[in-house]
This record gives sequence, C-alpha cells and structure tokens, in this order.
Amino acid sequence: AVNLALDAVWRFGGLPGDFYRDWIGVAREESQHFQLLHGHLQTMGFCYGDFPAHDGLWEMAERTRDDPLARLALVPRVLEARGLDAAPLIRDKLRHAGDERGAALLEIILRDEVAHVRIGNRWYHWLCERRGLDPLSCQAELARRYRAPRARGPFNLDARRAAGFDEQELAALQAG
Repeated sequence: AVNLALDAVWRFGGLPGDFYRDWIGVAREESQHFQLLHGHLQTMGFCYGDFPAHDGLWEMAERTRDDPLARLALVPRVLEARGLDAAPLIRDKLRHAGDERGAALLEIILRDEVAHVRIGNRWYHWLCERRGLDPLSCQAELARRYRAPRARGPFNLDARRAAGFDEQELAALQAG
C-alpha cells in the first residue's frame, strides 16, 4: 500500500499539488500500518512475509498505470474499499480468538483507510468532473474494461459513506 500511494505520486504528472500531498500522506500512514502490524506479528513469533498474501492491488495498479482516473476508480474505490467491508469481520474474528491487540490495531487501520478511500473518491470525482464524465457510469465502464473484481457483501455502508460514497453509488454497489 505504501508503494501504491508513492506510485500515484510518481506516475501521474500534471495534477494539483494537493493530489501529491494527499498521496504522500497516505504513504506515511500506510507505513505506520506496516510498522504496527509487523510489530504485532513479532510479538506472536512471526514476521511480515510468513503468511501468504495476494497482490491484487498491485496487479490493478499495473493495469491502470496509464490513467489516473482508472487507478482511482479501481484501486481505492473498489479494492481498498473492500477492506472497509472486511475489517469489521476480521476484527471480530481476532477478538473471538482472544487477540485484543490485533483487533485494536484493525480499528486504527480502518479509521485511516476510510480517510484513504475518501482521498481516492475526492480525486476520482475531481477527474470525472474535469473530463465531463458521469462518475457512476464511468465507474461501471472502467470496472468492466479493467476486469475489476465484483464487490460482494456484506458492505460496511457507514464506513463507505464516511469515505465519500454517495447514496446513488451505494445503491449501485448493493444492486451488483
């Protein structure tokens, strides 16, 4: 996630200074998340990399490397937003397993991820407006073109609202 934010800063030129400041801030917070999670894993005798992980975020970043609109539509608004949905479920599993520290860390990360997705939403809508595109239909077209995974519930609608999704977008999400 650190590299994703920094890649957006490096790759997409000609955008307002706030775009770059926002994504540098995201990279900083993602670095803090890594430190929190790595430290927690170490208390349990593990290290980062000891468990399998997917690279779906980076694969989508590669596919959208030529268009900041596509990147914003699909990385923060689809893939990272899925983390908003999954975090409460994972947090509850950690609590049930007796890992209160892990559950607390997930709360911190969820709070920050809401802000990260909100940044993605802000710049996605800004680019849609600049290009004269309808955000809802553009999202659907980009998801089809770049073969984004379909969103599956349950959805954390409160977190998605806090992250800047409007009711029309949430209705489309729930309709599938």
